[in-house]
Amino acid sequence: MARDATLTRARLIRAGERRFARDGVRGARVADIVRDAGQGNDSAVGYHFGSRQGLLHAIVERHVAQMDRSRVLPPPGSGLRPLVEAIVLPTAALLVTEEGRDFLRIMEQVSDWSGLGAGRPNPVLEGTVLAAQLEALDSLLVARVGRVLARERAALLVTFLTASLAERARSRANGARQRLGHEKFTDHLVDLLTAALAA
Repeated sequence: MARDATLTRARLIRAGERRFARDGVRGARVADIVRDAGQGNDSAVGYHFGSRQGLLHAIVERHVAQMDRSRVLPPPGSGLRPLVEAIVLPTAALLVTEEGRDFLRIMEQVSDWSGLGAGRPNPVLEGTVLAAQLEALDSLLVARVGRVLARERAALLVTFLTASLAERARSRANGARQRLGHEKFTDHLVDLLTAALAA
């Protein structure tokens, strides 16, 4: 891909992140995304991503890959809390940047994207450490509560995690004072999610 096309693509992704986070995945207008990216051609999203959904997919892919670089799979037998922590910490680390906070606000709107509740993980997750973490979580939960409840709990984990982090991202964007520092917040979130999964 030519340098200009790569730059345009990156600008469209960033503009899409901002608009999807602030105006909503369904409410954001492609024309606004194109304008925010400094493009004059309304078909730029279609050219670079195929569609609005393609742009959203590229945004998800970008952040999943970014998080995956810092993900680790705890050794077998480590237990539930280390696994939940391994899932939560790289995701919560997105709170540090504006792009990450925008992504968290997007993920809250499409929390069913993971496919965990249906038992068909999103292809974006294929081959990632996150997929291995979720598979390990599934095995632990199935042993405790059976297949149906395991899927339900994994889906609820994603929903609760994304909603909690998106709310914190919104709160920061609005300039609200945070009740807990980042480390204490994430530690508390891990405790809460672990307890819910173990119930």
